[in-house]
Amino acid sequence: MSKIFVNELKDHLNKEIISNFLVTEKILREGAKDFYLRLKLADSSGSIAGNVWNNAKAIAEKFDEGDVIQVNGFVITYKAQLQLTVNKLKKVPQEEYDLQDFLETTSKDINKLSDKMFSYIDSIKNQYLKELLLNIFEDKEFFTKFGQAPAAKSWHHNYIGGLLEHTISVTGLCDYASHNYKVDRDLLVAGGILHDIGKVFEYQVVPNIEFTPVGRLVGHIPLGDNFVSDKAKDINNFPKDLLMKLRHLILSHHGEYEMASARLPQTLEATILHQADNFDAQSIGVQQLKDAVTDGDALWTEFDRLNSRFYYIK
Repeated sequence: MSKIFVNELKDHLNKEIISNFLVTEKILREGAKDFYLRLKLADSSGSIAGNVWNNAKAIAEKFDEGDVIQVNGFVITYKAQLQLTVNKLKKVPQEEYDLQDFLETTSKDINKLSDKMFSYIDSIKNQYLKELLLNIFEDKEFFTKFGQAPAAKSWHHNYIGGLLEHTISVTGLCDYASHNYKVDRDLLVAGGILHDIGKVFEYQVVPNIEFTPVGRLVGHIPLGDNFVSDKAKDINNFPKDLLMKLRHLILSHHGEYEMASARLPQTLEATILHQADNFDAQSIGVQQLKDAVTDGDALWTEFDRLNSRFYYIK
């Protein structure tokens, strides 16, 4: 049996398929007449919703999130989105698959993103900020983790390499702003590079993207602030005022207390970083919703629960 990838399912619309997928979400719900099982199924090419309508409670006991299952199902569209109606499924033994085949990864070239990261670091003239950044990112073990981390669990850049991709985009926006506004470019670019560094510790990637205990209980903003503060202690005479301003960028980049920001942006650099972060996150989030639409006649995306709206795509 040859593997049918998620991004190939559109070619099998209204047809029965058999293929293996990673279960990244599994929710048993009670419907009007009986229980049904809502699944999110994934492989390296993307993800798709799946539904088990019959005998859902018994079937739900056969596998868990993070398992790979073989699905026998029917490809349909519902509200302009492809879905799988699952008729049969079975858990696939671990020795019969390579988990890497089921983990979605950035479409960007990781090596080029890495080179861009270090070009931004090389462009920084402040010796303390440059030394701080090199101490962090020249640690090969840490940089490997950074390069594999997602930027989110669900909304934007929620795939391997997503954090690096998002970081480069945000830093690029900050670099652009530094040529148009009276800011400390070195501080702003360093903030762009470091603003989400706590996400390395906030998420696990394997077998699927999920919060770590410390990620759920503490969160990436305090984790990033603590990490950067500790690294600054290793640099002789790191200016306290400079560290305070850098920490403020990390602590305030979500912009609002309602969005889990530890502080409101209170410098021009912090204001720009927040806007750059939100610009990239929202733009990619909407783009991912648009890319998920498979019905050529559809006018709208799937409903965006985070922002409470649909998006017009024509």
